[in-house]
Amino acid sequence: MHRQSSLRVTTIIAGLLLSASSSLAEESRYEAELVFPLHPQHNHAPGIVECPNGDLLVSWYRGSGERQADDVAVYGSRRRKGATEWCEPFVMVDTPGFPDGNTALWIDPQKRLWLFWPLVLANTWESCLTKYRWSDDYTADGCPKWKWQDDVPLKPVNFTERMTAELDKLVASRPDASAQEKLFVAEARKQIPDKLTSRLGWQTRCKPTLLPSGRILLPLYTDTFSVSLMAISDDQGKTWYASEPLVGYGNIQPTVLRRDDGTLVAYMRENGPRDHIRVCESKDDGLTWGAVGVSELENPGAGIDGVRLANGHWLLVYNDTTKGRNKLAVSISDDEGAAWRWTRHLEDHPTGSYHYPAVIQGADGTIHAIYSYFVEGGKSMKHAAFNEAWVQAGDSGK
Repeated sequence: MHRQSSLRVTTIIAGLLLSASSSLAEESRYEAELVFPLHPQHNHAPGIVECPNGDLLVSWYRGSGERQADDVAVYGSRRRKGATEWCEPFVMVDTPGFPDGNTALWIDPQKRLWLFWPLVLANTWESCLTKYRWSDDYTADGCPKWKWQDDVPLKPVNFTERMTAELDKLVASRPDASAQEKLFVAEARKQIPDKLTSRLGWQTRCKPTLLPSGRILLPLYTDTFSVSLMAISDDQGKTWYASEPLVGYGNIQPTVLRRDDGTLVAYMRENGPRDHIRVCESKDDGLTWGAVGVSELENPGAGIDGVRLANGHWLLVYNDTTKGRNKLAVSISDDEGAAWRWTRHLEDHPTGSYHYPAVIQGADGTIHAIYSYFVEGGKSMKHAAFNEAWVQAGDSGK
């Protein structure tokens, strides 16, 4: 009898706790706005951080084109904590006579603000040189006061061996390769052993990943070969060296998430015929990487970004189509990428292009996404702030 009473009390308590938990469940939250009015020039490839004082700071590049337009510069804008509007855009980087490209923003454990971007030396993606600036004085209006600037020169590890072996596999798997594919293979065989070709062309897209050891991984990619790489720093960004390449041809622009067991998972834009996000793992903190596979998530050849949330869930922002960039989705996994249980769209329209997202989680748990917003009438950056409950409610939710 006593045992039955104890079970009954336990059941009642459990029910009360469950009821309390449900009543305290987070309500769906979402708001969005353009960072600046629609603009006639090309505005693209943003980054975003939340500053220690709660301000939001974003970056992107603006000009009359991309790699072939020498007037392209990096711009920024700030939204003060508690404000609803963004400040007038200001120049963050302008290399006279050269295009400046994809931006990535990051704040390190020392609370320094980092800006990474590629400088295009000869109006081709193959001629890019990754650069960075950092500042410890960035809370005043306007551009941060940059304290240091440098390049990220890299010698990719085991590049010729890994790239050639993967190229051989590609050729063997494509006996009916098209003339264009055969041309790519022939050019790659000539370029892979060339030191300058393997050391130039690396570009930023997604923010760095900080590991528990203090190691910084800066994800990079090259359009020369359509492969990815990690720039690694073990001294708080003073010096950098290269990982082995992530050699599945057609993977670019990685974002890196870390499992509880230490495994790193890179999700990458598909730059080939597979129409799905590419995926690759590292077991040694980013030094070497396994085979590049294909995920179940669709991708039309457009940038993605991800973040590990405070509760351990993983979140990806990406274009979930096989053609076009008129849909931009947010997906959440509660099992470290084994499955993506919830998806909701930031954008889903018959026209327009909404792409190249950057995503972070703020100190209060709010998820902040910034992305290129191209519609009839001009281009802008769009900022969306939401929570997990909004994503979990799905497209039909409130």
